[in-house]
Amino acid sequence: MNSRPQRASTRFDVRVIPRSPQEGFGGIRGSALVVRVSAPPVEAAANQALLRLLGDALGVPTGDLAIISGHHSRDKTLRVVGLSASQLKQRLREAGAL
Repeated sequence: MNSRPQRASTRFDVRVIPRSPQEGFGGIRGSALVVRVSAPPVEAAANQALLRLLGDALGVPTGDLAIISGHHSRDKTLRVVGLSASQLKQRLREAGAL
């Protein structure tokens, strides 16, 4: 039997603001991290920009991030593999997102 260690993963909510003049973070709204991207919400461009921006801020490859719900909505739930909830919060603080 091939047994591989499980990597930590954390789910979190995001509120995306597409077509923003400046990309970045806008703090917390309710329980969601506000993320501004310049890409329009057309042909998944805003989703791709979201994953790229979060990957850069968290120091993880975009392949370790996944949108689990809200693909066609501004309100999304994401999963990041390889980070615990406390590590996620710490990296968001370091990136100036919180």
